[in-house]
Formats: sequence, structure tokens, C-alpha cells
Amino acid sequence: MKPEAYIKGRGAQYNPANPYLKQEYVAEHVEGLDEPMLSDSKTTFLKEFPKKIVNKVDSPDLGLSYSLNPYQGCEHGCVYCYARNTHQYWGYGAGLDFERKIIVKENAAQTLARQLESKNWQVMPIMLAGNTDCYQPIEARKKLTRQLLEVLLQYRHPVSIITKNALILRDLDVLRELNKLDLVHVNISITTLDEKLRQKLEPRTASAAKRLEVVRQLSAAGLPVNVMVAPIIPGLNDAEIPRIIEQAAAAGACNAAYTIVRLNGSVGPLFEDWIRQAYPDKAEKVLHQIADCHGGQLNDSRFGTRMRGEGKFAEAIGKLFRMSKHKYMAGRSTKPFDYSHFCQRVGKQLGFF
Repeated sequence: MKPEAYIKGRGAQYNPANPYLKQEYVAEHVEGLDEPMLSDSKTTFLKEFPKKIVNKVDSPDLGLSYSLNPYQGCEHGCVYCYARNTHQYWGYGAGLDFERKIIVKENAAQTLARQLESKNWQVMPIMLAGNTDCYQPIEARKKLTRQLLEVLLQYRHPVSIITKNALILRDLDVLRELNKLDLVHVNISITTLDEKLRQKLEPRTASAAKRLEVVRQLSAAGLPVNVMVAPIIPGLNDAEIPRIIEQAAAAGACNAAYTIVRLNGSVGPLFEDWIRQAYPDKAEKVLHQIADCHGGQLNDSRFGTRMRGEGKFAEAIGKLFRMSKHKYMAGRSTKPFDYSHFCQRVGKQLGFF
């Protein structure tokens, strides 16, 4: 059951049923013992010590790479996030649980080093992080992402970072060293320049102004910065594409990319609930246009079309993006990684373990 009062600072407003659980908690009454269940919005952190931290990406439309996530769940609260569904595998909800129950992989750096030492390791870029933001608020205290970058620098291994948080500037010293060896790409996601929309859509992320400042500082330091105009939500932020690319280019970004929102699994009902509360006058239009991009459904898992969509709205978005990129970023590109520096025996040489 959804809470009656709007929960500020959260994207999702309830927990949809977890399809992997046979039982679930429900609030039969609004008084008494059920009250904390409805109103408690504190974030809790759960420790995990995985035996494996890096996973190979097998999706044919993402290219060869690895994914590394020091945290599971994300306090940023982006209501559209595809990663919400993965929280259900841990026995939690894709809605409020995803934002309020954050799993912290305490041994991330040590586990990464062990995997890099494996005789079967194949050097490909590691995406940090492909599922949740590696610079979400808890990183300021735990510093797991910084530890991972230090390990990657020791092993001279390529890494691609994607974030919405200005905390990445804390690690500029390590990023500079990685960049000297052409071992790092940085992706800054900018969904909207409208601060009122950002506060509702991505309630605990950095503002667009701060993200553009991150692009500016990283670019000034010589790092290759790609801006992700993502996700594009037709009828909500698609008209902002030219301005986002223009401002990203002015800040020094060397490239840009986009994806169209797709609302798989539990993300569909969460997003629908959110937009009917946040923008009731736009809800039907936005939902209709999203479905038009995905063969009439909010859910789209088809490789090749799931991230770019199809149909008239998707075509218009793609054309607007290409025109904007040509206008503001012509001649720019991201320099390639250099795989030749990889050194596999660092752990034993330095006594890392």
C-alpha cells in the first residue's frame, strides 16, 4: 500500500511487490504499529563481503566491458532508474527500498585486486559503476570508489566512470594519474537543466550547474569527459537536448551520447505513480510518447532498440540529438584507452593483500 503523504527527498513513493518473494509486509491499518512502516524514510546501510566484484557485460548493444558496483541500491532516488529491478534479487523492493536500503560492499578494493590477478583475466574497460552511482552520498564517508581507483591505477587498468555527483572532484589527483596513461574516461549524466524538474526526478543528485562545473574542471585537467543526455523522457525533457549539449560543449566536454527512457519491470508502475503525482497534467502525454518509442509498451528489452527506441518520437529525438551534437561538438571525440600498461602482478609485488 502506498503512503498517503508525499515523501520528500525520495523519487519512488512506495515499494511494489517483489516478484521473487512469496510473502510481503502490508499495512492493514494506518494507526498503531503500522505507522512507522508508512513514515520512516531514513536510509540504512547493510554490509556485504562478496567473493566477486567485477561482472562481464554480455549485452550485445553495450560492447565488451566489465561492470563494477561498490554499492547496491542508490540514495540518489532517480525514479526512472533501470537498476531498481536488481534490488529485488537481494530480497528488497525496487521502490523505496532501493533508495533507503543501501548495500555496501566493504571488501570491494581487495576483491577487485584478486580478480585482476586471475590468470584468466582479459583486459577490457571496467564501467564504474554500471548499476548504481559510485559517487552517491555514502561514498563521501566510505571512500570505496576512491580505493577502487587506486587499485586500478596500481594495476594500470582502464576504467570508465559514470556519475551525477560532484564528489568525483575529490579524486581528481588519482584521475589525473590514470589519464596520464590514457586509462580513464569520465561520463557525466545531465538529464535536465530545469532545477524544479531535477528535484522531483532525481531528488538527491547534484544540480545541473554543479555537474557542468564538474565537466569544466575535469576537462580543464585534461580528462576526456563525455556527457550523457540520459535518459530522454519524451514530453518531459526532450526539448532540452540542444541546450544541454551546448552548455556541455562550452564546459569542455569532448563527446555526448543519449538513451531514451525504458521502464522495465517494477520501474513502470513506479514511474507511472510518480508522474501522476508530480505532473498530473502531463502524465498521459508522457506515458503515451514513451510507449510510442517502444512498440506500444513502457517495457522494452529488445537489444538494439531498447535504448534508442523506434517510431516517430524516437526518430525526432535522435535527429534533434545528432543536429545538436554536430552544431556544438563538431570535430570532438574521446581518445581511446591504452591497454598496453596493464600489470597483473602488482598485488604480490606490493604486498597488497
